[in-house]
Amino acid sequence: MSFWMSVLPAAEPRPPLPGPRDADVCIVGAGYTGLWTAYYLARAEPSLRIVVLEAQTAGFGASGRNGGWCSALFPKSVAALERAYGRGPALALNAAMESTVDEVGRVAAAEGIDCDFAKGGTVVLARSEVQLARARHEADEAAGYGIDLRLLSAAEAAARVGAGGVLGGTYTPHCAAIQPAKLVRGLAGACERLGVRIFEHSPVTRLSAGLAVTPHGTVRAPIVVRATEGFTPRLPGLRRAIAPVYSLMVATTPLPAAFWDSAGLAGRETFSDHRHLIIYGQRTADDRLAFGGRGAPYHFGSAVSPAFDLEPRVFAELRRVLGELFPALADVPVEHCWGGPLGIARDWMASVGLDSATGLGWAGGYVGDGVGTSNLAGRTLADLILRADTELVRLPWVGHRSPRWEPEPLRWLGMNASLRIMTSADAAESRTGRPSRRAALMSRIVGA
Repeated sequence: MSFWMSVLPAAEPRPPLPGPRDADVCIVGAGYTGLWTAYYLARAEPSLRIVVLEAQTAGFGASGRNGGWCSALFPKSVAALERAYGRGPALALNAAMESTVDEVGRVAAAEGIDCDFAKGGTVVLARSEVQLARARHEADEAAGYGIDLRLLSAAEAAARVGAGGVLGGTYTPHCAAIQPAKLVRGLAGACERLGVRIFEHSPVTRLSAGLAVTPHGTVRAPIVVRATEGFTPRLPGLRRAIAPVYSLMVATTPLPAAFWDSAGLAGRETFSDHRHLIIYGQRTADDRLAFGGRGAPYHFGSAVSPAFDLEPRVFAELRRVLGELFPALADVPVEHCWGGPLGIARDWMASVGLDSATGLGWAGGYVGDGVGTSNLAGRTLADLILRADTELVRLPWVGHRSPRWEPEPLRWLGMNASLRIMTSADAAESRTGRPSRRAALMSRIVGA
């Protein structure tokens, strides 16, 4: 169980699917993607019979385990999107992502979902000259597109995030810190108030045009939406569609005002730095530091298991990095450790779509940035299902089909090799003070 879920009151479990059922729309997965899709559909067309099937409980996956960044981040950069689709479509997708942050806040307020929403933006620190060069490049590139990403001086960055060794950084206002479990639980309740039926402990064992099969019965519907993200490989025929990669987190005990006087984060800015192996953190509403990062291995065969949530080596490294960033936390205990899988498409491109011939819809491949992207996906799927001609259905990620991942053992070798490359790249840059060529090569391979 994540820290986020552990602090909520125990929820009454929803019953499993009671038997065969007909619906207008069947959604597989009661995480953010599935629930946002159901929410917007039910708001737009209250007469629809919408069924959501969940293998565990609503929010069991990444939606209840993530870092709590509701951001405008998309797995592909605007530059990469421009190369593939052109400048206009790339900027349109970026603008849609930016407005999505406010849309999540709007719905949370309208539905009475107290998810600790605080739009403080994101600070990405530069703590070496190499990282500072990357920050300058990102700020210059953003300025060329008219995107709101500001270069921070050392003093400006330290004033926002009082970490050690700060040389500068970047700041974007387009991110809100949230309590993700509160959001997913509140969203599930909002869906049910609109008439959506959510059935828990109803794993889908087969999904095809017009039906979703569970051990408790089959749901038949002209529209079936796959919203399973990192758990997608468990579905027959989809083992190579998405690679599940684990991200792990720790949370401290509540920290005193004296710490926050120096650490900053007064606006609950989310924070990271410009290293290659991703780290991320936020100041929670009850004054803890919730901090996470990559580093856990990819498991052979795209396997997903609760046992993979616990990697003592990675937790120890997260604790070390947290103490490096904030020396005052060197002896502060970590109260909670957890993790979970996120989904990566072979081309690192998130996508959303609906096959009009089969009625099969999908969304995912968020590469860990799904809190905001899933909302945009849900609105887009609703428009596609209702055949609404909107700006959302013309965004460049709509209808994108990623290639399949390589078969094993190539997938296992490639994924874990890339992890080692990014880890060694950070070490090499610290040692030499020069940008890593290996990391640059990896960026070109994934088309970042």
